[in-house]
Amino acid sequence: MKKENLKVLVVLTSHDQLGNTGAKTGFWVEEFAAPYYVMADAGVAITIASPKGGQPPIDPKSALPDFQTAATKRFDADMELQNKLANSIVLTEVDEQDYDAIFYPGGHGPLWDLANDKTSIALIESFWKHNKPVAAVCHAPGVFRFVKNVDGIPLVQGKKVTGFSNSEEEAVQLTDVVPFLVEDELVKLGGHYSKAADWSSHVVKDGKLITGQNPGSSEETAKELLALLEQ
Repeated sequence: MKKENLKVLVVLTSHDQLGNTGAKTGFWVEEFAAPYYVMADAGVAITIASPKGGQPPIDPKSALPDFQTAATKRFDADMELQNKLANSIVLTEVDEQDYDAIFYPGGHGPLWDLANDKTSIALIESFWKHNKPVAAVCHAPGVFRFVKNVDGIPLVQGKKVTGFSNSEEEAVQLTDVVPFLVEDELVKLGGHYSKAADWSSHVVKDGKLITGQNPGSSEETAKELLALLEQ
């Protein structure tokens, strides 16, 4: 398949409340921006969707100086992408048949909405059923919580996976705030979970399933997805 004909659906959270802390959450800018540019620069057509449509909430912490990267700086100066992001389409209007792969950036938001979103769950199952790549980074592998494969067993069961580790959640002091821990959930579902040192890039591919551990893994996760699509 020629890469300039490829179409990828990027699904972002619509959830902006960090539990009952009163603090805001959403998606992590790096985990959206880095994969977006990896794919867009390779000629991939990208559609952005979210449960509520419109502007998906950005985790305010991800916009702090400490977390800026070349991709986030490019995003900050990219009015065209910011406008596209502000007009994300409603997830229920998405048709799996229109895309070659699906990608989920993280941030804590997805743990509350996308992990339980029936439309998102059905979409992932449809992509999987039709042998299309499914990728998620950092907290986003949590969206597989209720996803089943065609045999009715958890999608991640028996598969090599990664995602935000318990020790990383502990480091950001949100272990008792999140509705579930990504590492624990993937293990509970029967996934063969692996992790690297906290904050280092770690990406795992098992067939058409690609997962990345943390924000530092987002670019590599997208590169693995691109490689898979270009085969």
